[in-house]
Amino acid sequence: MDKQKLIEAQKWIKKELDVCADFWLKNGMDRENGGVYTCLDRKGEVYSTDKSVWMQGRCAWTFAHLCRLYGKRDEWMEASKSCLDFMEKHCINPDADGRMYFTVTAEGKPLRQRRYCFSEGFYAIANAEYYGLTEEKVYIDRARKAYELIYKLNNGLIADPTGLGPKTIPETRTGRALADPMIFLNIISVLRRVDPEHREEYDKRSAECTEAIFKYHYHPELKCTLESVALDGTPELWYTAGRVVNPGHDIECSWFLMEEANYRKDEEIHKTAEQIFRNAIEAGWDNTYGGLLYFIDCLGKPTEAYEHDMKLWWPHDEIMIASLMAYRDTGDEYYADWFFKTLDYCKEHFADPEYGEWYGYLRRDGLPTEPSTKGSTFKGPFHLPRMLSMTDKMLDEILSK
Repeated sequence: MDKQKLIEAQKWIKKELDVCADFWLKNGMDRENGGVYTCLDRKGEVYSTDKSVWMQGRCAWTFAHLCRLYGKRDEWMEASKSCLDFMEKHCINPDADGRMYFTVTAEGKPLRQRRYCFSEGFYAIANAEYYGLTEEKVYIDRARKAYELIYKLNNGLIADPTGLGPKTIPETRTGRALADPMIFLNIISVLRRVDPEHREEYDKRSAECTEAIFKYHYHPELKCTLESVALDGTPELWYTAGRVVNPGHDIECSWFLMEEANYRKDEEIHKTAEQIFRNAIEAGWDNTYGGLLYFIDCLGKPTEAYEHDMKLWWPHDEIMIASLMAYRDTGDEYYADWFFKTLDYCKEHFADPEYGEWYGYLRRDGLPTEPSTKGSTFKGPFHLPRMLSMTDKMLDEILSK
């Protein structure tokens, strides 16, 4: 690999990270009520004051994560704590034993509760990351309480305290979702780093996550990793949801697994993670217009999701993390090629030199949807700053060899 090409990529990444962090600090932070607004238009103006709870956790984690990598800065610490305090005061449902809301008003009044526990997951890593900076025990206690709740819910050890029940009638159809073990694996990686006292437990549960992904969701005979499968892992290919592949999700999962492989010094896990990446990028890349398709069908049949051929920011962030991690770990130029191919696509289509940050949602041809947005209920300061900071640090490692 041309060293100068890596150096130029890192310069651009560093600049984008500064712009991204400043965009959210300037435009997103709610100085009156606390927390962060994430529904921002292209210029950074708020177009909805309703707040996504999982974005409060993501924002809190992001700014604590930046402090860990680059040193504590007052504005980053304040942003992280503002979101943590907002969640603690407003976002936990008092009638649901630790379950959190999905959206709240600007002031923190509850709006919506959902079945899945991603709000709790990001709350957990946010508190854990902040604990790693402050060593204030209250934060790791909060993190572990949420982590235990998620573990029990994922493994059917307790009934959902919200009382919402499953989406489908269990007597007719039930199964497994890839999101459960993969997200929990990432949660464990954060808690294990800051909380070595419980490392043995974290190691046991991370092994359970890895086994579940490989045993149930990864299907080499189909050259894909399926989002939804039967309880025994059998692909259910006679209806659309059973054939769905989210290439970006698979690629994100691949680098979670690579990190676990590196922690455990397990070459076989790493090789399987690499194959998950290869399957997803080769099936999901749009050879007509470039970029990664949002959903595909594992048998090449139609998908039901109307946004299936859109290009979203976050899968491209995950490509850049996973490809650079695989290149760093293996030296295989295949991964470097995907890193630069994706970087070029993102520079051309997602980045906004005029107002900063990245467009979130593109049409298949690569043009932003109109009116374009920089944030939403589902897009905030997380995937992009995580990618930019992680690739910056990995490039340091690669260039120092």
